[in-house]
Amino acid sequence: MPKVQLREVCGVRSGDKGDVSDLTLFMDDQEAYEAVCDAVTTEKVAAHFGEMVKGPVERHEVPRIMALKFVMHEALGGGGPRSLRSDNLGKTLGGALLRLEVDLPESVVANSARAGRRAPLDRTPVDQAPRSADA
Repeated sequence: MPKVQLREVCGVRSGDKGDVSDLTLFMDDQEAYEAVCDAVTTEKVAAHFGEMVKGPVERHEVPRIMALKFVMHEALGGGGPRSLRSDNLGKTLGGALLRLEVDLPESVVANSARAGRRAPLDRTPVDQAPRSADA
């Protein structure tokens, strides 16, 4: 089984309230949902975030929408105005969770519509970029 980042097979939604971060992984098909449920445990999530998450990590399976929700307590440095972190919102933790590497069956990765897809970046050097008529 290949080791891949979750971003290859999942989307994420995230939020925060006080010192609690809420992260939900969404899979596109049943095979991916089952594989991610098997691979992503509370222990792996807690280890992935290390000292950033001081409290317990809860996991909730939501099979009807192929979602896997993690609630991380004491995860935001005290929350909003109390934290010394430069960006302590739960939204940033969602992107971090997508970088978690797990072993998944080759068929799950191969069938994922997300695998290898990223927003296109224009890498044209600024001095060579075409100018607009307004410039």
